[in-house]
Amino acid sequence: MRQFCGMSHRGDLAEAANGLKSPQFIMLLSNKTQFETHVKELEKLYPGVPSIGCIGMSYDTMGIVESGVGIIAFSDGVSAAAGVMEQVSTMPVKYIDRLEKDLAKVGGSERDTVCIDFCSGNDACVLTTIYTVLRRKGISLVGGTGDAGKISANGKVYQDAVAYALVRNHGGRVKTYKENIYHPLGNYRFIASKTDRANYIIGALNGKPARQVYESILHVTDREILTQTFKNPFGKINGDDTCIISIKDVNGDALTCFRQVNDSDVLILLELGDYRATVQETINNISRDFPTHSAVFSVNCLFRYKLFSQEGYMQTYLREMGALGSHAGFVGYGEHYNDRFVNQSMTCVVFE
Repeated sequence: MRQFCGMSHRGDLAEAANGLKSPQFIMLLSNKTQFETHVKELEKLYPGVPSIGCIGMSYDTMGIVESGVGIIAFSDGVSAAAGVMEQVSTMPVKYIDRLEKDLAKVGGSERDTVCIDFCSGNDACVLTTIYTVLRRKGISLVGGTGDAGKISANGKVYQDAVAYALVRNHGGRVKTYKENIYHPLGNYRFIASKTDRANYIIGALNGKPARQVYESILHVTDREILTQTFKNPFGKINGDDTCIISIKDVNGDALTCFRQVNDSDVLILLELGDYRATVQETINNISRDFPTHSAVFSVNCLFRYKLFSQEGYMQTYLREMGALGSHAGFVGYGEHYNDRFVNQSMTCVVFE
């Protein structure tokens, strides 16, 4: 298979699509102002080609487009089916039959098929729903959350929905990866309480106001919390894995997060590790698993993008990932990995 990535910093869809011929699956990454127009234009250019889209930044090995438009497409030996599940804030399961029918249409197995999704919100519930279908065949999922609560599927724009695509690689295997650049800080353990599940709020940690606990340990002020979370997010132990929980805002003495936290959840505090070494380890693992590979599609968290940019590493990161060949992706507001909704991470799928 082949991966195409085209971009336009000025938001010119025709420019971004220049050179794209006979695509079998397309992903659109656009901006808030032009998203709906781009969705319609893309469908006119490639009518009937399965597609999904969202509002977000796109990148390839050469650089990143922050507010224009990007197109990532697969061709030559790929089959795909794209669809949408609506009412994700209340009952995404109502539309599960659409996913089941598309999975039957594409066929495939855990060896050669992956699900890619763009979601507008309520990610944890959506992923649990989708994965009840994917788990039966062992098919992995990679995706993320777009901006402004809108997504697209097959030329139509939706709100309160998730767009998904089942992609089968007829030329070899597929495999997904998740990268974590954080590790535990000290032996801190917190029991969350006074949480607001609907608004992702942590009111207290070990019975004390959450804001005060975070500030006292890290010696930061209210104003510094929103940038300190780049280096010190919370974590939730999930089996042998750690789910990263980013801080979104300060809400009085409480903290609003990008991921749901429940009463009695056990949290830890994380700190940034040697991210350069971690990235190189990911590259080495992929190269070992895939001596020959066609493409890598990844989702990087907005906070990783901000951290890497702040550290002057973003362009270097893209060049280093470029050692894998064709690497492209988008910057999400939350990353998806199988049935897990994670923050401040990178997830990707590699095609043989």
